[in-house]
Amino acid sequence: MEIFLKENIRRVIKELYNAEVNDDLIQIQETRKDFKGDFTLIVFPLLKFSKNTPEKTGEMIGSQLMDSSPEISGYNVIKGFLNIEISDKWWISYFAGMMAETDLLKNCRVKNPEVILVEYSSPNTNKPLHLGHIRNNLLGFSLYRLLSACGHKVIKTNIVNDRGIHICKSMLAWQKYGNGETPESSGIKGDHLVGKYYVLFEKMYKFQAEELMSKGVEPGEAKNSAPLLMEAREMLLKWEAGDKEIIELWKKMNSWVYDGFNKTYEALGVNFDKIYYESDTYKIGKDLVQAALKDGIMYQMEDKSIWVDLTSEGLDQKLLLRSDGTAVYMTQDLGTAVLRQQEYKFDKCLYVVGNEQNYHFQVLKAVLARMGYKWAGGLHHFSYGMVELPEGRMKSREGTIVDADDLIKEMKETAREVSLQLGKLGDYNDEEKEEIFRKIGLGALKYFILKIDPRKNMTFNPTESIDFNGNTGPFIQYTYARIMSVFRKGEQMGIKFNNTILSEMKGGEKEIDLVRQLRRFQAIVSEAAAVYSPALLANYCYDLAKEFNQFYHDYSILSETDVRVRNFRLAISKYTSEVLNTAMWLLGIEMPERM
Repeated sequence: MEIFLKENIRRVIKELYNAEVNDDLIQIQETRKDFKGDFTLIVFPLLKFSKNTPEKTGEMIGSQLMDSSPEISGYNVIKGFLNIEISDKWWISYFAGMMAETDLLKNCRVKNPEVILVEYSSPNTNKPLHLGHIRNNLLGFSLYRLLSACGHKVIKTNIVNDRGIHICKSMLAWQKYGNGETPESSGIKGDHLVGKYYVLFEKMYKFQAEELMSKGVEPGEAKNSAPLLMEAREMLLKWEAGDKEIIELWKKMNSWVYDGFNKTYEALGVNFDKIYYESDTYKIGKDLVQAALKDGIMYQMEDKSIWVDLTSEGLDQKLLLRSDGTAVYMTQDLGTAVLRQQEYKFDKCLYVVGNEQNYHFQVLKAVLARMGYKWAGGLHHFSYGMVELPEGRMKSREGTIVDADDLIKEMKETAREVSLQLGKLGDYNDEEKEEIFRKIGLGALKYFILKIDPRKNMTFNPTESIDFNGNTGPFIQYTYARIMSVFRKGEQMGIKFNNTILSEMKGGEKEIDLVRQLRRFQAIVSEAAAVYSPALLANYCYDLAKEFNQFYHDYSILSETDVRVRNFRLAISKYTSEVLNTAMWLLGIEMPERM
């Protein structure tokens, strides 16, 4: 319709003012909700042709358009904006074309698809996944599906931080206090067991530091010289030196963690095409740093530590190798980036990492550019806000995190309680009910997180998220299930949607409102992918579900006696269900057919 309007506006301006007008001066947008109309022409750029006021120019163009184009049923002018109303007949015809198209995402495909790596999850092997990881994983996975829907080749990657002082803390605590405890002997999930010893290390370390301070040692020195921390540092040196005993312990405890992670990923419904490990990529990073030192790109301090000076880029001086030769996070990120480019020749690499790491990724990009890697310009930090609970921020070291496994289980149990209260699953067996509870619980969790602008901090409220009313996942899922029930009931009544008489459909204001909303779907998908914001699609789903429920409340479907009207309403219901199902799938959310 935008193309049609531009062609006709160009013709009208030629007729009215004997002037040729370029497309960039014909600015058309969807009419705002608080004004009457479908499309709005911004009149101001056309005043140089009309030599008249914005209001008069809008009136002249609107009148001429309406007289010459039967597709236009009305117009109004508000200051310098011409709001154009499109006829119901055109909308019905347009909807028939939508129904005839089998690929809901056809118009989302970009002309020049790219190879895009999306890195998400990035867990440490000293603790289980928590609520913050859930937001990370859900954002990364939905970005993968959105970008893939637009035709890009997307590789889902994960970098596991499986080395470093934090890993050694868990290992040392288990070695000292574990008494051979294993996931099998304790019945504790592997990542939880390792996390238990990380928290224990911090507890014992804090006790030692406080004991030193009580003897008069300065706080800074006490924290830096506590025996446990000194032992953990020694363990890290042995690990990097390849000490056989330490390496075996590291492999054993990491294997427990990986098994635990995989179970959580499966429960959450996310996966990866390639998993990288810091224990491999940090070696590549160390070689890169040493080579850059030889080339004069970096410099070495008297204590043998290696740095890069980025002050000319508005940053600071960054440590890349410690004086003892051990690597820092930046070192492994350099190695990982170079390895990925060698393997995939990516155009873009999206790092789904919290906003507390904004500076880190500025430095990473600058260091790679300094090293001469032109593709460094394709690195993008997808910076998202932190997740908090109503009672405040989580702290891993103190063991006050919201565990991902516990939260997933809690959401399913809450879904069970709410669903059983509604009492609509009486003829389902226990296995079928459990599957529905799982979909509702996870849907509530995922939607609540994804509907928030990723750049913003958010507070997660489990109870609020699972409400069957309002802007929630269960509300959208319930709308879909409601449509499915219409078609099940229709089959029982012998009424089926007739796809062969779309041209004979007949509808009114509510039906047309739904068509307008459905028309926006592919544009929303394209925009959400382009600006990396699943929230745009999530909130579109809510708007569409809300629009459908208003229609469902005000109009009968199966009991409508006019076959043309009934068929239109069935067609709209069917298309709405397909759009909701596809949109929620792009967000990683499953839709139950009954609730």
